[in-house]
Amino acid sequence: MKSKLFGSSGVRRIVNVDLTPILACRIGLAIATFSKAEKAVIARDTRVSGLMLENALVSGLLAAGVDVNCLRIVPTPALAYLTKRLGADVGVMITASHNPPEYNGLKIFNKDGIAYDERSQDKIEKIIENEHYVLADWHKIHETSYINEDQIYIEMIEKAAKLDKKWHVVVDAGCGATYNFAPMIFNRLGCKVTAINAQPDGLFPARSPEPNRESLNSLAQIVQKLKADIGIAYDGDGDRTAFIDEKGNFVNFDRILAAYAAHIVKKGEFMVTNVETSMCVEKMVEKHGGKVIRTKVGDVYIAEAIKKHKAVFGGEPCGAWIHPQFHYCPDGILSSVMLLKVLEKENLDLSEFIAKTPKYETLRTNIACKNEMKHKVVEKLGEDLKTAFPVYKEYSSIDGVRLAFEDGWILARASGTEPLVRLTVEGESLKVAKEIMKKGVRLLKKIIGETKD
Repeated sequence: MKSKLFGSSGVRRIVNVDLTPILACRIGLAIATFSKAEKAVIARDTRVSGLMLENALVSGLLAAGVDVNCLRIVPTPALAYLTKRLGADVGVMITASHNPPEYNGLKIFNKDGIAYDERSQDKIEKIIENEHYVLADWHKIHETSYINEDQIYIEMIEKAAKLDKKWHVVVDAGCGATYNFAPMIFNRLGCKVTAINAQPDGLFPARSPEPNRESLNSLAQIVQKLKADIGIAYDGDGDRTAFIDEKGNFVNFDRILAAYAAHIVKKGEFMVTNVETSMCVEKMVEKHGGKVIRTKVGDVYIAEAIKKHKAVFGGEPCGAWIHPQFHYCPDGILSSVMLLKVLEKENLDLSEFIAKTPKYETLRTNIACKNEMKHKVVEKLGEDLKTAFPVYKEYSSIDGVRLAFEDGWILARASGTEPLVRLTVEGESLKVAKEIMKKGVRLLKKIIGETKD
């Protein structure tokens, strides 16, 4: 417990180094103690350590008198949705999402299928630290039930969007939790489906569990060779999705988020994204009379803001989209089905759909800064940036410091895991982005130098 156990996506660590069955059992006890849950729903992705951690987690929950239902391998959004639909008090997903195979983690959802926020996670962490567990009397210990309620989740997606066109979809499950769900759902929606990497394998031998431009080269080639309409890929647990257009090109995360949001958001409505997302989202959404709300990085913050502001949509530029009319967990399969429906309505190919979304230049750099200094340095940088860029449109300190201008923006955040300050800059041109970055780096280094003295 030397470092913070929970991050914005629950616990995520290297198995049998930082995340052991002993810790998983303690987390189970702490979840039950904090939530006073009577019923819990548990699921896992395909990682080789999943069953080991599931058994340990379940032991902790059972020891506290919780009635446990295990769904086995399902995507994270299915676990979140079923937590609410099955009337459970808490749901726990055993996953490390897009991280490499040596990692695993635990993500907790409340009875409404929304991921636990920072406050709840901190309370669980304190219970573990102080070992203040509530154990049930021996005669109140329940058994574990293994259930299959996949159909409830599948039917929700089928009802979400009826497809009229017989799309040729190449689905890349990446050997993760969507391996059977995604091909089945697209088949049932009338698509012609070519499935690749659709066998469960927690070593992720085919590609990285993170679907990005580099890891999806094979998918892009297959889409092009088969002359398919679209390529769709998912991360290890199915809460993120990435797209390849009909020409075999990887679709930029920010631009597809902006294009989809602009279609969904009507005049006076809100969409939510995080502080790192491209300003092309504002350009597109505001053109249609909508408004963008920005939050900290992390889908739990997106979900909270969607609920608070009654937003119609939210997402992050990593393929994690939330559709609140269905549920509050990012859902890769649902997002890809909803996108196909929008393309049908617009009668456009994917490349045509994003063509109107502006493309801006993004630069990133990391500057070394001691852990004990980095948060104060970022705070001071915020004040100095306002002086250096007096004609700024907007200033935000909800997650680091962010200044937005007419032609770009700069974001400074203290790394959550390393002795670094991360700078992200976007500009309408590379020249503008470089000028903003140059000024930001100079100011940051000056502050770090002064703080050392």
